[in-house]
Amino acid sequence: MAGTTRDAAGESTGRPRKASWKYIGPGIVVAATGVGAGDLVATLIAGSRFGYTLLWAAVIGCLVKISLAEAAGRWHLATGRTLFEGWRTLGRWTTVYFAVYVVVWGFVYGATAMSSSALPVVALFPDGPGLKTWAVITGLTGLVFVWFNRYAVFEKVMTVLVGVMFLIVVYLAIRVSPDLGATLAGLVPVLPDGSLLYTLGLIGGVGGTITMAAYGYWVNAKGWHDAGWMKAMRLDNRVAYLTTGIFVVAMLVVGAELLHSSQIALTKGDRGLIDLGAVLEDRFGAATAKLFLIGFFAASFSSLIGVWHGVSLLFADFVRRLRGGEGGAAAVGAERSLPFRAYLLWLTFPPIALLFLDKPFGLVVAYGVLGAAFMPFLALTLIWLLNTSRTPAEWRNGILSNVMLSAAGLLFVVLCVQQVRQLPW
Repeated sequence: MAGTTRDAAGESTGRPRKASWKYIGPGIVVAATGVGAGDLVATLIAGSRFGYTLLWAAVIGCLVKISLAEAAGRWHLATGRTLFEGWRTLGRWTTVYFAVYVVVWGFVYGATAMSSSALPVVALFPDGPGLKTWAVITGLTGLVFVWFNRYAVFEKVMTVLVGVMFLIVVYLAIRVSPDLGATLAGLVPVLPDGSLLYTLGLIGGVGGTITMAAYGYWVNAKGWHDAGWMKAMRLDNRVAYLTTGIFVVAMLVVGAELLHSSQIALTKGDRGLIDLGAVLEDRFGAATAKLFLIGFFAASFSSLIGVWHGVSLLFADFVRRLRGGEGGAAAVGAERSLPFRAYLLWLTFPPIALLFLDKPFGLVVAYGVLGAAFMPFLALTLIWLLNTSRTPAEWRNGILSNVMLSAAGLLFVVLCVQQVRQLPW
């Protein structure tokens, strides 16, 4: 576009005259990273137990995520400051919380992400190496990919993975012949007996992780650094979560049509998708089952490399602020910085040990508490940052943003309490 410039990474840095589809990217990355195998299973189980009844909750969940990601992106563009820089203005407690969180969470998540990505590969190649070997291979592949590639390539690969999983899941939803009448009826808010926790989980779980906080860093890495990119960011965010919404609805349809009517139960956790692969093979044949496993891998591996890249950017910014550095962590060169690469190594090598050992009890509890508390932390600190003089008056929260972020904060507090109660104390 005339009137724009390019940064060292080849991304446009000038202000666009208007939002354009060609700018879509960071939103797709954050949505793809947030939707992992566990979210797919949760959606499938909701569909298998309650049919289409909770479809409305999935739609609300996408609206909540749009609000959170928009707020994170707006902070970066309106203030020219990173999210961690904003957190530090709220007090030292944010630094202490994040320091503990990012170390413990990354250690346990690394093993979880590698196992999740390996499951469909083992199912596709049953005569090959075992689960733990494939898990190590996927982790090392993610490490090498993020280590040697910059954001532009990373975004393109993530977009391809999103396209693969989106097309496959939508194809499956069409293949199971959805009941359109029941689908539309599912948009009416209803709470069947025993569905409250599933409803809250459906609203809060799909696409909601620490990578929501990484959205602003990916926006900066794209070459967007000021409020002139606000319209482009908002379009990018809405398109991404509209895509996620369709994806989630498609998974709910598959659960409702394929599992609910047959009273088939799935295993909780990522292995539930292996169960679904077996059901698909019985119903539609081996080709459809293998196609689904490819989509399963795309969902899991996109989450893996998304965390490897996005949370490493957060960590690089965390270290830079502690050292008193200036400038955004998503600036050119951050992806080659020592803190970025050190956290990449932390996500990959120490967690490999957990693949061969039972997770230590204390670590499981700490991971559960810290992980459950992050989304309330993000929602409530964004409300704080975007309603004060830290943000230019023009870009502070309006009534709608405050309502959505407050609702998100309350929702995540409830989910946090519930998840903590379910931990193996």
